Amino acid sequence: MTNIEKYSDKTFESIKKMNEYGAEYWFARDLQEVLEYKKWDKFINVIEKAKEACKNSNLDIEDHFSHVGKMVEIGSGAEREIDDLILSRYACYLIVQNADSRKKVIALGQTYFAVQTRKQEIQENFEELDEDSKRLAIRNELKVHNKKLVDLAKKCGVESSLEYATFQNHGYMGLYGGLKAKDIHAKKELKKSQEILDHMGSTELAANLFRATQTEEKLRKDNIQGKENANKTHFEVGAKVRQTIKELGGTMPEDLPTPEKSVKKIEAQKKKLGGGENEG
Repeated sequence: MTNIEKYSDKTFESIKKMNEYGAEYWFARDLQEVLEYKKWDKFINVIEKAKEACKNSNLDIEDHFSHVGKMVEIGSGAEREIDDLILSRYACYLIVQNADSRKKVIALGQTYFAVQTRKQEIQENFEELDEDSKRLAIRNELKVHNKKLVDLAKKCGVESSLEYATFQNHGYMGLYGGLKAKDIHAKKELKKSQEILDHMGSTELAANLFRATQTEEKLRKDNIQGKENANKTHFEVGAKVRQTIKELGGTMPEDLPTPEKSVKKIEAQKKKLGGGENEG
């Protein structure tokens, strides 16, 4: 079990509920307590921002934020009804994205819900996949988001391929404690033609996926302009992911082992296996 899973079991997973159909959900009042918001009205402000983000994503707010009444004890066996909300995992993700990121628990929550939401998007039974399948799934997801980063970086003023390489290096330097792509390449002892992302384990790939998706979101949300600001944003996001890994007691990405088999080789083997099954 990874450190992030240990933390989530202790906090976010411990307040998770399951309905009769096996679908997970959270109560807003429980999440309020975990995220260390003392006043409900302050937390409601965060929820309203999350609802707006949900609406801007063209999603039905009611599918993710459902108002309910909840009975609580007020002493001497008496009870009264209070407002609460039933939240989906995606709703929780939007809430922590709009919460006070100066709190350590918020930063951890952002990582937890982003990673878990991304896992669901990749494949519902992600945890049941073997390591090779996880690597392949995350690598393919990274390809999609790296293309989106190219488009967003261009809008920010990153034009030439050299400028984009510089932009990418800033993200790596933030995440890898100052190491650029060529440094990571050398550390992994790869050949010139080999891509570093094809020679990462699932944990290292997940850290890079989180870096890419959060940079993508920040560039868009903050309307970043200018290549210098884009580079700075990519570095800061990478550094924040690194800091979160450190706070969770995780292994720094540059210290994670390099798998013997590349993602390209895994993909080729799976295609060959699939072809053999079809022929048979």
